[in-house]
Amino acid sequence: MRSSYTETLEPASEAEAIDAFGDGEGVTVLAGGTILMPEVTYGRYPRGGRTLMLHRAGLSGIRGDGPVTIGAMTPLAEVAARGIEPLASAAAAVADAEIRNQATFGGNLCAPPGRESPRGDLQTPLLVMKATVRSAGAGGERTEPVEDYLAADESRLVLSVEVSPPDGAAYVTQRRPHSHSYSVISVAAATYDGVLRLAAGGVGSSAVRLRAVEAALADGQPAEKAAGRAAHETRPQDDALASAWYRREILPVLIARVLQQVEEAQSWN
Repeated sequence: MRSSYTETLEPASEAEAIDAFGDGEGVTVLAGGTILMPEVTYGRYPRGGRTLMLHRAGLSGIRGDGPVTIGAMTPLAEVAARGIEPLASAAAAVADAEIRNQATFGGNLCAPPGRESPRGDLQTPLLVMKATVRSAGAGGERTEPVEDYLAADESRLVLSVEVSPPDGAAYVTQRRPHSHSYSVISVAAATYDGVLRLAAGGVGSSAVRLRAVEAALADGQPAEKAAGRAAHETRPQDDALASAWYRREILPVLIARVLQQVEEAQSWN
């Protein structure tokens, strides 16, 4: 039987945080607490084990211009203020100012799927920004593309993420009005040396690259027809915000909209 006693760990450096996390077994990571604390309040999180509190571990801050390194404990409000698109727009659209000042970059990235709504709003822009995730866990530290990090079924401690600012970018989201505002579905786009990258969130357990749409556009298909290819690489679900049917219907609309925004932005350059 698991003990109800919880040991609290407060590392004072990145190295201490990595050591305290170990292989992640029996460890609950507390970053901003905007996801974890409601789970605890509603009795959805098991008691016992170790709670790793990262507020003193020195994992916050944004460094560099191209590429840019973002610490896992950086508040979403700071990410939004930095203005690196499409990441800034996605961060600025998360919930409200209260949540954005408390929630952390790493916590949002690795948030598990929610019971009532999608989570991980920043996954969508990170997938198109050539992001790499530096993390620690079983086997030590490693750096890998964000796609590989999201696909891995293992417990790892996110330390920082590196992104490459694109030549052009756009981000659109369909939201449900609420006191904290929830994203039903989102689409991000970024271009590097004329090559377009697309991703969508709210269409599965985590955000996905829309590679079939990218390929169709590269082959010269019109945006409306290419957007229809997204149905082959997404698995939307019903939840408290919207039905799977609604998400399937609105996704091509958002793809067309984000493509138009990218085109308009490039015409101004």
